[in-house]
Amino acid sequence: MSLPTPHIAATEKDAFAKTVLMPGDPLRAKYIAENFLENPVLVNNTRGVQGYTGYYKGKRVSVMASGMGMPSIGIYSYELFNFYDVETIIRVGSAGAISPDLHLRDVIFGMGACTNSSYARQYNLPGDFAPIADYGTLQNAVKAADTLGVKPFIGNLFSSDTFYDDANSLAEWQKMGVLAVEMECAALYMNAARAGKRALAICTISDCPLSGGEECTALEREQTFNKMIEIALEAAE
Repeated sequence: MSLPTPHIAATEKDAFAKTVLMPGDPLRAKYIAENFLENPVLVNNTRGVQGYTGYYKGKRVSVMASGMGMPSIGIYSYELFNFYDVETIIRVGSAGAISPDLHLRDVIFGMGACTNSSYARQYNLPGDFAPIADYGTLQNAVKAADTLGVKPFIGNLFSSDTFYDDANSLAEWQKMGVLAVEMECAALYMNAARAGKRALAICTISDCPLSGGEECTALEREQTFNKMIEIALEAAE
């Protein structure tokens, strides 16, 4: 496919850095670019999905939104990995607590991602695929968190295709030790595996659906998850 792609307006392969931070919210992408990157340049705004490339402590880094859900991050991460030579995508998103040990604003590293999605069917595998993070990127994030004085939770996420889930199944995932629910990680990890690239999901707890419904506002999700952002930027190569 020639550039630009159907969903990304950049016409040069090197418009994006080798590492891209990927929040779901386009406004969080803008917030990261304006508050953490030096000399950020807007390289994509197709459908309002903002992508920027700039520098963090001398490292060239990009940030671009993924939108909501596995189909959306599936499109954007696929195009970044396969057409723009991006090597690593670090999701910086929000998640709902499943584990009773988690509270608002806790930070999670998704070592693996369970899912109720049929995303993996496209690969025609003779069994179930287990989406996992890149170990080297996870190591970098653990080191960065330690330097910043943040104690992350590390384990399984549940990537759900349904936000309003009629089955109300989160308690069942809790029995299996799953930490939190979000909507993108599994597809990102599968795209990275298929492309031979690297991916990691770093999430901040934005709500607690199993313990009374405590939650952050939309503006708080957009502008106050700085610990997660700093960890991801420090882990970027």
